[in-house]
Amino acid sequence: MIKKRLRGMGVALVTPFNEDGSVDYEALIRLVDYQLQNGTDFLCVLGTTAETPTLSKEEKEKVKRMVIERVNGRIPILLGVGSNNTQAVVESVKNDDMTGVDALLVVVPYYNKPSQEGIYQHYKAVAEATELPIVLYNVPGRTGVNMTSETTLRLARDFENIVAIKEASGNITQMDEIIKNKPEGFDVISGDDGITYPLIALGAVGVISVLGNAFPAEFSRMVRLAMQGNYAQAQVIHHRFTEMYSLLFVDGNPAGVKAMLSMMGMMKNTLRLPLVPAREITCDKMRISWKSLS
Repeated sequence: MIKKRLRGMGVALVTPFNEDGSVDYEALIRLVDYQLQNGTDFLCVLGTTAETPTLSKEEKEKVKRMVIERVNGRIPILLGVGSNNTQAVVESVKNDDMTGVDALLVVVPYYNKPSQEGIYQHYKAVAEATELPIVLYNVPGRTGVNMTSETTLRLARDFENIVAIKEASGNITQMDEIIKNKPEGFDVISGDDGITYPLIALGAVGVISVLGNAFPAEFSRMVRLAMQGNYAQAQVIHHRFTEMYSLLFVDGNPAGVKAMLSMMGMMKNTLRLPLVPAREITCDKMRISWKSLS
């Protein structure tokens, strides 16, 4: 079952761009290979970190197909399909080619600021439109509204194909409430690199990581150690990344991780407006932090 496979360290893939702003598909394949060779457990394609709102329909389809073909079933593919237009998501999951997609990541509708009942009805409509497993995504810092633990648990109980939540509310108490009261077979996945270690200790089953784009081997090892209950060794790795957790997000996401990947020679440091590259002062601090990780 897919819900048993979306565990460990998933990586929210960035979308590399050339200096002229076009998608750098060669760099994308390099990045996918890097993940496959360094212990990544599953890939999240076309999420927030991929700058998906700035991609055309044709670009999104090509990114999806290229990643699926390169992975070739070796690890699960979690595909981002969220929108603040419920009907658009329903039509997408009904009509788009989902061959090779193992599960769908569906974000809480953003900008509209729906009520809790509106959020529930949004997910109900999507869940009833597909047989694919669905991972809820709660990220109030981006959507403008928090999905409460009550709504999450209601959805988890009411729909068999709603199998997990990517929780990025920053509210540990809320996450713990979900972990404590969730039905069997429903998982909590960290949506924030910095709290992955403590959240696994509470009962989460992994992370959908930004940091993992650049440091998959090290971060996946931390996740595995924590999930095995080896908290002492996991904590050592977690604390090594403390500064990097902050630096990767201080100028926004994915500006930080793209700067890091550029320093590593993986891709160009190019984003699409309205996003801009990380400041040089941040990059300088990243270089120092990177050296300390070596």
